[in-house]
Amino acid sequence: MNALEVEDLDVDLGGRPVLRGVRLQVGPGELVGLIGPNGAGKTTLLRSVLALIRPRSGRVLVAGVPSRPGRTAVGYVPQRHEFAWDFPISVEQTVLTGRTGRIGLLRRPGVADWRAAADAIERVRLGDLRRRPVGELSGGQRQRVLVARALALEPELLLLDEPFTGLDLPTQELLGDLFTGLAAEGRALLMTTHDLVGAISSCTRLVLLNQRIIAEGAPADLRDPQVWMRTFGVSDRSPLLRIVQAS
Repeated sequence: MNALEVEDLDVDLGGRPVLRGVRLQVGPGELVGLIGPNGAGKTTLLRSVLALIRPRSGRVLVAGVPSRPGRTAVGYVPQRHEFAWDFPISVEQTVLTGRTGRIGLLRRPGVADWRAAADAIERVRLGDLRRRPVGELSGGQRQRVLVARALALEPELLLLDEPFTGLDLPTQELLGDLFTGLAAEGRALLMTTHDLVGAISSCTRLVLLNQRIIAEGAPADLRDPQVWMRTFGVSDRSPLLRIVQAS
């Protein structure tokens, strides 16, 4: 069974078409890169999977079940600016909030919840900072906290929204290795990214999106410059094409 199935999804925002006829599947063990220009609908697609946006038509299935807000099978790593880093809370407490969907709003976390949070913190190598306030962390450490918070849910499907933006190279490498390792364990990952070189080298499949899916396939199968020109609206002289051909 696929971890994610998107069927003929149309989404309007403010009366403007954002997604049209999107059909997408992500299976266990896949790391799928969602590639497209700003405004292409990438983040809108992730939020539609989370049922945070009501589509005009179509449907989203997670593990064969219609998606709904707060679904426990989906872990979400938002862009860093979407989190309130000035809130007085530690790394450990922040990661534990990822379990809210399983614990419930009015219940206290149990042993299994604390263990899941601890395991997630160790996976992103923040064990020595688990009691530090999140407001004191560097940008790379904050991104690792968001990844750990999503992993604490022990999700079948992990959604990643631009996880490498603004990170130094060691942190990019750490997270890249983590994501490929999660896919190797059988997790399903869908990641938006502007890092074309990283996506081509690490993703099992790329999906080129600009309101609708322009092309998809293994990175080695997406060498036709025309599909990249259509996706990004660039000419045949664009440096983007040289990046794609060289990778």
